Order: sequence, then structure tokens, then C-alpha cells
Amino acid sequence: MLLLYYFVILNILAFFLYAIDKKNAKDGKYRIPESRLILVCVLGGAFGAFLGMYIFHHKTRKRKFRIAVPIFLVFYTLIIIFCLYSNYHLVVTQYEYVNSNIPEDLDGYRIVQISDLHNQLFGLNQKYLIEKIKEQEPDIIVVTGDVVDNSHTSYKIAELFFKGAINIAPTFFISGNHEKWLSEKNEDKYNCFIKDIEDMGVVYLDDKAVKVNGLQLFGVADASLGSEFSQLFSEEAKDDDSVDILLAHEPGVINYYSESGVDLVLTGHNHGGQIRIPGKGGLISADFEFFPRYDAGMFTEGKTTMIISRGLGNSVLPVRINNYPEIVTVILKKR
Repeated sequence: MLLLYYFVILNILAFFLYAIDKKNAKDGKYRIPESRLILVCVLGGAFGAFLGMYIFHHKTRKRKFRIAVPIFLVFYTLIIIFCLYSNYHLVVTQYEYVNSNIPEDLDGYRIVQISDLHNQLFGLNQKYLIEKIKEQEPDIIVVTGDVVDNSHTSYKIAELFFKGAINIAPTFFISGNHEKWLSEKNEDKYNCFIKDIEDMGVVYLDDKAVKVNGLQLFGVADASLGSEFSQLFSEEAKDDDSVDILLAHEPGVINYYSESGVDLVLTGHNHGGQIRIPGKGGLISADFEFFPRYDAGMFTEGKTTMIISRGLGNSVLPVRINNYPEIVTVILKKR
């Protein structure tokens, strides 16, 4: 979103600079240096500069403008197409989770995980995202935090997603760090959002446990990820012979998850490292750790398997590279 604002503002500025310089040329007033007119084009204002040149018939006879402005126009057009495709081309990653405790009638059970939406829109009313989820034929949908964003808050965008999701399958939601920050900023507004989605039928699972079709489904609030975590869930998890699935936002505390005794953990948070480098993995985590170990994929510690979604939206960095937004589908298999 910040990148979009930057380009819009810069191109409006470029357009008016060319218009002002043309008017000043006619009136014999102070002229804007040509180096500055070229610079605003180079920095991203090529669209505004191009329009300014040909609407006001300004600098069109100057060879350096006739060459430089169209070149940067094409360059930034390609950059924008690349960024849009990188940010909005949805992919589905399937994982099989095998466990002998999975009941026979749940062999092939499908769980769709959505993480880190960050108020990103995928089509009108989230239509593209909802259709992609529906194609997976999920038995349940789980949302592992950061469906909203602290820096450009819009609960309505998140609610559009939940309205679509709940019509496909039972939907469960736990908070991420952005929900935690928003609740600290304005608790009443956040609580109103939670009530709205619960009224839709979404199960808000922060620090709670429910039975779902013979599975034990746990949820931990991002604010609860600390020294008290094992006390919240370990006894329930260890006393139950069913498959235990934990929804959590942050993958970096896999030791807590393993100590709790849960079988399967679904997390997100790190956006796949934002920029993925072949052979190296994700470049930077959401906590600004370079080449984080837990960026995306499946990991095992003890009896616990953890699956990390690359997520859907962006938070700090405005674009993904080699890292398309991801829907995760987990298929349960009986060994």
C-alpha cells in the first residue's frame, strides 16, 4: 500500500512539474532544471512525466527527454506488472499429515489454513480468494492470525473474507501480533470486530479448545505465547488420545509447542521470508531476522509437526519476490 501511495504521489508531482515548467517557459519565468525533470521520472514518476510531455507539448523536441522518459515508462510498467503478479497470484500448497491416531473416517480430512491476510483484497469482496478456498473442498478452515493490519486498519476487509469463508466450511480464528496491537490501541473497536465475526459463525479460539469431528483443536492467542504456554494446554493435550491440532501465529517458539505434546501446529507470521532466494529460503522474517530458520514449510520437533504458511498479505515490505501468496491445505492421513 505504501508503494502505491509513493507512485501515485510521485506521478502527480511529475505531471504538475512539467505543466508548471511549460507555463513558466511561456511567461519567461524561472525554469525548473532539466536534471530535476529527468530525476522525477527516474525515481518513478515516468507516467506523470510522459503525460506532461505530450499533453503540454513540453520537451518533446529534446532528444534526452524523448529517449529517457519512454524508457523509464516501460521499465516501471514492467515493475508494476511484476509486483502485482507477485502479490496477487494465489497458489495452493498441500501437505499430508500422517498419524496412526487419526480415525478411519477422518482419513483424507481436509483443513485449509489462511494466515497473514493483512487486509489484502483478492478480487471484489475477496471473490478470487474465496473461490480458491472453495476449490480445496475443506472440511474446516483455520485462520492463524494477522487477518487485519495495524498500520492500515480496516476491519471491514477482514469481515468480507470471513463472510465468504463461513459459507464454505466451519471457520476458526486465532489472533496474531497485529490483532494484539490493535486491541491495545482500541479495545472496544477490536471487541466489536470479534463480536461481528462470531455473529457470522466464526469460532474465536484464542486460548480455548474445542472438539471438531473427533479432533482436538486448540488455539493460542499471540499474547499468550510465553512462559505460561505449556500450562495452558499441555495437560489437556496429553490426557487425550485424539489427534491434537494447535492454531498459533508465530513459529519461532516450536519448543513450547513440542513441550505441550500437541501433534500438529499450524502457524504463519514470517510471510515466507518475504523475498525467497533459491537454495537459501526466505530472506527476512517479520521480526527482521535474516534467513530465518522457520520461514515456510513443514518442521518436526519431538512428536510435534509444525506447518508454516507463507501467508497472503504484506506488512512492512510492500512486495513479495519469488514468494506468491499462499493457501495451505493439510490432508490428514491415517498411517
